Amino acid sequence: MRATDLIEPRAGGLWCPLGGFHIDPGQAVDRAIVTHAHGDHCRAGHGVLLGSPETVRIARNRYGKNAFRSVQVLDYGERVEIGGVTVWLSPAGHVLGSAQVVIEAEGVRAVVSGDYKRRADPTCRPFEVVPCDLFVTEATFGLPVFTHPPIEDEIARLLASVARAPERCHVIGAYALGKAQRLIAELRRAGYDRPVWLHGALVGLCDVYEDLGIPLGPRESATAAAAKALRGEIVLAPPGALNDRWARRLPDPLTVAASGWMRVRQRARQRGAELALVISDHADWPELTQTIHDTGASDIWVTHGAEDGLIHWCATQGLHGQALRLVGRSDAGE
Repeated sequence: MRATDLIEPRAGGLWCPLGGFHIDPGQAVDRAIVTHAHGDHCRAGHGVLLGSPETVRIARNRYGKNAFRSVQVLDYGERVEIGGVTVWLSPAGHVLGSAQVVIEAEGVRAVVSGDYKRRADPTCRPFEVVPCDLFVTEATFGLPVFTHPPIEDEIARLLASVARAPERCHVIGAYALGKAQRLIAELRRAGYDRPVWLHGALVGLCDVYEDLGIPLGPRESATAAAAKALRGEIVLAPPGALNDRWARRLPDPLTVAASGWMRVRQRARQRGAELALVISDHADWPELTQTIHDTGASDIWVTHGAEDGLIHWCATQGLHGQALRLVGRSDAGE
């Protein structure tokens, strides 16, 4: 038995032939294990959905209680036998509930990391290294140019801008799952105790985070607020809302982009960002390479991003790297 016998690319995700299940499939399947609830990893329509308790709760919130025929919850570290393999989940540190899928059989182990980061995040469990023979890694920021600064420095830049322009509304484009809640939690950690104002699309998942034990502090609806009430305040909205009719009512908005891509100036200009914050929920280059080293895996499968750069690095380390080039992946969480 080789670790490469445990999984194979299929259906926009990965297939475990011995277990008869898919991991993060790109289409509805009979049985799916999902690493987290972002839409490019978790879709409605699966017959059986298996994930961490938080991922299952969030998936049902996003897609509806009847989006899956049945669900199976697996706590971190809890083992289950599926077909001819043992499966368990380990924290991935990407968003609340995110997990690495660990598959074992006959003394060999494959780990599918999904999306992950190694930085501390008050809204989710930290990444845990799982030694393995085959490691499937993302490569969203898989080039040496991407080294994320400490998030404390970026939050300090945001608060300094708010202090300099008290008459303006700072509106931040943030994904509804993960990025929005992390920004709020980091603002609280920095001592910001004012209400954070939310676009309606962000309210529900922030409430779910609170229900799951992640305190976010006072929040208000920006959609229902009078324009004058938003002067000097911080508003969070989906990135796509910053250029539509919803944003036109904001008082003298200062547009903020918070993403790992803000390391690239052209990306900041494309977003129309007046303030670009390098804040990412994905691993940067040093974290990707360190993680590969930490796992001890000799086979590295790379997907979702700058695959060629990371595969070249693997070759310099005497590791066997392979690009999966799975379709349907996005920069969710950035």
